Amino acid sequence: MNLLLDTHIAIWFVTGCKRLSSHAFDLVTDSQNTVFVSAVTVWEIAIKSAQPKKKDAFAFSSPEAIDYFQETAFTMLDITPTHAAYVETLPLLHGNPFDRLLVAQALSEPMRLLTADAVVARYSDTVIMVG
Repeated sequence: MNLLLDTHIAIWFVTGCKRLSSHAFDLVTDSQNTVFVSAVTVWEIAIKSAQPKKKDAFAFSSPEAIDYFQETAFTMLDITPTHAAYVETLPLLHGNPFDRLLVAQALSEPMRLLTADAVVARYSDTVIMVG
């Protein structure tokens, strides 16, 4: 199965955060799954880690995130024009543009999106709620 990690899931996995559920850990480490991290996640880390109020919420910078994701052998997923256009078809359930683009990527590829965000999980039954 192709899995796309929501930003918080990717961060929790590479930092060994206890907030990562055992179900999420099992899915990410299952050798039968191909695990993707999107350029959206790197972009979100870059934007939010530059904000003084959010800076301490991130364990690393965006360049460090790329290194950690590659060391973990995650497959990086670029943003395509098709992904961007797919956002237009989504209902406005979530105002976060990063999450909306991750959902669009997951649905248009297709792949399963792993999240602990209940609002993101409402987009589709292909989203796996792991929180």
